[in-house]
Formats: sequence, structure tokens, C-alpha cells
Amino acid sequence: MAPTGVKKGILERLDSGEVVVGDGSFLITLEKRGYVKAGLWTPEVVVEHPDAVRQLHMEFLRAGANVMQTFTFSASEEKLESKWEDVNAAACDLAREVADKGDAVVAGGICQTAIYKHDRDEARVKRLFRLQLEVFAKKNVDFLIAEYFEIAEEAVWAVEVLKESGKPVAATMCIGPEGDKNDVTPGECAVKLVKAGASIVGVNCRFGPGVSLKTMKLMKEGLHAAGLKAHLMVQSLGFHTPDCGKGGFVDLPEYPFGLEPRTATRWDIQKYAREAYNLGVRYIGGCCGFEPYHIRAIAEELAPERGFLPPASEKHGSNWGSGLNMHTKPWIRARARREYWENLLPASGRPFCPSLSKPDF
Repeated sequence: MAPTGVKKGILERLDSGEVVVGDGSFLITLEKRGYVKAGLWTPEVVVEHPDAVRQLHMEFLRAGANVMQTFTFSASEEKLESKWEDVNAAACDLAREVADKGDAVVAGGICQTAIYKHDRDEARVKRLFRLQLEVFAKKNVDFLIAEYFEIAEEAVWAVEVLKESGKPVAATMCIGPEGDKNDVTPGECAVKLVKAGASIVGVNCRFGPGVSLKTMKLMKEGLHAAGLKAHLMVQSLGFHTPDCGKGGFVDLPEYPFGLEPRTATRWDIQKYAREAYNLGVRYIGGCCGFEPYHIRAIAEELAPERGFLPPASEKHGSNWGSGLNMHTKPWIRARARREYWENLLPASGRPFCPSLSKPDF
């Protein structure tokens, strides 16, 4: 896993047609492991329990991710008060430490603010972004991500601030096919982000794989219609959420403590990776619910295009369950084929549960 030679930057990779695999869930996963408190969703764990964060970074790296995103979601001064600077610095150090163990680059990440919803003061909002950017600049992250924005205007402000660094900027919105909260369409959102200076645009979180890819298709069409070009990026939920409304999975009654029955299988994620690739997306990762084995599924599905398998595949039958060929029971050996897993309709084991829910909002 040690890097060989000088690492290529994110745009150098994407410009050459390389498939970039992002990492996965931190907040939801670390909450389950007992390190993050739901509701607050703030990442002080990077200071309080750095080994837990380091371990999760390592799992994603072994699974095939070649971007280590700083665990700085909701790590602004507004959310963490006096702790914010230490948290951002520690998150950068952890991401860099693990990235240097493989061929991975570090992305510094910011997200939407709470004050924007109540006071759309551009100067105040940009100040919060700029404070985090100053830490990222000191720590010399490789590129920057503005993620989880539900309103295009605030996302544009974030991109404008991050561009001040001179480093490449990616921007992803937590929207579905209906567009942002102000009814700006996905295509229009993509156009605004590119015009603001983003080199990579897409979606993350709030929606499952299928819905996220529908949104990506609309973004791609919007850019094409405007005569603009950008690299495409998708980091969906690791949950199936076809029944959620415009606000995404946060409005489902199962959020956040009852989502496990909705978890995507590794085979679902292989399908997601292939469909994303066929759509022209070259930066493919995950968000909430995306465990390391889901990232491994992306890396395995796209191994022919990448030219290698990740270290975590050494203990996995990467050819659609080929490890089952050694099983003593013939009916289990019969499952060692792509057709079986591609066509499986997995049961929930819950006889009285509905297949879909009604969003609370």
C-alpha cells in the first residue's frame, strides 16, 4: 500500500480518465461505534479518539479509496466554538497520515452552515468557510470539497471562498432530481457551481444510489446544454431510500437509528459503480451508510478500468462470490456466480414491516 513515486493530483487523475474512488461514511459509522453523538453530528472525535478515526480511514484506504477526506463535517466555529481550530487541524493530520500509506490524496471538506437559513449574510457565511480554509491551507491539503449543500446560493459562496486557495475545488449538493430547496434544478445547480469555479461537481448524501444517479444525469445534461465542462462526482447514501421526499432520508421515520434494514448490499453498490461509470462519472464514493466493504465493491467492480484490486480484496472473492466455490454444500457453491447475486431479491426478515415508509415532512 506504500506510494510509489510522486502522487498525481486530483485533476491530473481525472483529466487522464482515471477512476477516483472516494471514501465512505464517518458520522453514521462512528455514531454506531460509540464515538459521535447523533443530532449534534460534530467531529470532535478526531481529538478525543483519534485512533477510531485513523482506523476508519485505514479501512477505506485498504478497501480501495484514493481520497482521504478530512473528517471536518460540521466543524466550523459556529458548531464547535473554541474547539473548531483544533478539530480541523487534527482531522487534516489524520487524513494525511493515512493517505501517505497509500496512493491517496487529501481533501479538506466544508459543509452548509446553520446561520445561512436564518440570516443570509454572505459576509458572515463566507467568514466561517474562510476560517476552515485557513487551516486547510496551513496543512496543505491536496484539494477542497464543498459538500452537503441544499441551496445553490450557499454552495456558490463556498466555492468562491475555496477558490481563494488556488487549489482544485469539488462541490456536491445534497439534492435529488427535484433540485434544491429553492427549486433550482440539478442542471442549473451544476452550472452555477462550475461558473463559480468548481472543477468537479455532483451530489452527496440525502438520497440512495438510484436517485443520486438520476440527479447526476440531470446535472450532466444541464452542463452540456450550457456548453460547460466539469468532472462529475457522486457519493450517495449506502441506504435504499426511494420513498423519501425532496428533503431526503432525514425526513424518513427511520432516520437516524432505524436505517439498517435499508442498507445496500455490496452487489447493489457494484451496480451503482458500474452505472455511475457508464454515465460518465469518474469520482465515485459514498456518504452515510457506506461502509468499507461498500467502497471495496466499487473498487472491485471498476478494477478492470483501474487496473488493480485493492488490498481488502485479498480476503474476498472479488469475482461475485467466487470464494463460495470451496463450500462443502453444493447449493451454496451454486451461489458463486454473478447472475445469482445480480438477480437476488433479499428478504428483510421482518414479516409485518412495509417495504416503504411515508416521510414525516
